Amino acid sequence: MNQEKVKQLLQEALDENSSLFLIELSFLEDGKIKVIVDGDSGVPLSECVRISRKIEYNLDRDEEDFSLEVTTPDISHPLKEKRQYRKNVNRILKVKTNNEEFEGTLTNVSDENITLSWKTREPKPVGKGKHTVEKTITLPYTDIKEAKVKIVF
Repeated sequence: MNQEKVKQLLQEALDENSSLFLIELSFLEDGKIKVIVDGDSGVPLSECVRISRKIEYNLDRDEEDFSLEVTTPDISHPLKEKRQYRKNVNRILKVKTNNEEFEGTLTNVSDENITLSWKTREPKPVGKGKHTVEKTITLPYTDIKEAKVKIVF
């Protein structure tokens, strides 16, 4: 399989729509090619079809036998690219770092880090009982092991 040609064709297809970006390109056993793309405002099925055709129609099946899958990340797929964080502002994320796990609303995204906010019940500083406290944490991308969007029904 000419991997460089596949990469070039994929990049050409992505360049035609600047809101799309690559999450993963895998060359698997038995000539399987798997492409995962995402978009700043989602990816319509027509874009997956367009990308697939761009690659498939420019490869010679007589030379190499291959199968091609162009898909979007499913809900269980962790966030990998900064652009994925940007499109999920105001959604609840579950974020794992080396030492801790956090669950909160993604309130801010920068080039270096993300900010999560959540409410929790803590003991009152004076007296008995608990009160609700707003917590915020800023996490650099380098500390994030895994981040997933939490779906709330």
